[in-house]
Amino acid sequence: MIFESHAHYDDEAFEEDRESLLETVHQAGISHVINVGASIESSRRSIDLADRYPFVYAAVGVHPDETKELDEEKLNWLKEQCSRGKVVAVGEIGLDYYWDAAPRETQREWFWRQLQMAAEVNLPVIIHSREAAQDTLDIMKKFAGEHGAGGVIHCFSYSKEIAREYVGMGYFIGVGGVVTFKNARKLKEVVEEIPLESILLETDCPYLAPVPYRGKRNDSGYLPYISEEIARIKGCTQQEVEEVTWENAKKLFLP
Repeated sequence: MIFESHAHYDDEAFEEDRESLLETVHQAGISHVINVGASIESSRRSIDLADRYPFVYAAVGVHPDETKELDEEKLNWLKEQCSRGKVVAVGEIGLDYYWDAAPRETQREWFWRQLQMAAEVNLPVIIHSREAAQDTLDIMKKFAGEHGAGGVIHCFSYSKEIAREYVGMGYFIGVGGVVTFKNARKLKEVVEEIPLESILLETDCPYLAPVPYRGKRNDSGYLPYISEEIARIKGCTQQEVEEVTWENAKKLFLP
């Protein structure tokens, strides 16, 4: 069994075969899927998917690129959805200074407000951080001191030193298809450095498909390529990677 901790099956890339693909990956051994919201509308669609499929769970939140859409009414709507039984996390939320699609001050404000919301409803958080290492770390250090539900730093792209800081605060590190890329030296070092008990498997599908499917549409069926590479780096079996990361995700999202 494999636990898919970060997917976007509500994306239009799956419009033509979403139903059959979800059933196929489930039958192939993907026991759980967390479908992660990135806007109000995608959070709504994630909830719909969780309602339709017993093995799909939802995270609700607004990605930093979309924070210009947020206001008090929409934040209250998100908070209301957190009481649903199959909503298991707040995310993906965070900072993205690569695209700068929203002003950085706006990103930081709504990142903190959504973190506060997660604390109020006692749900873990799914953190997106791109080209914003120090600001994200500073905010998460402050948050970790106030809230104990934990979370995951999704699609981790920073140094092993920063990874150690997050692990020390009790956060998991999300590892996806990038770890299979030849030029992913930093992420391979992170995987080598941190304990397997601090890693979650994810695809971020339809994005970031692993080798040998790099550049194509990603899906949860490719997770074994990721677990295989993690096993190679850590000198353990692929089965051990899949079992330990399954337990990690279960502990975080479905305690």
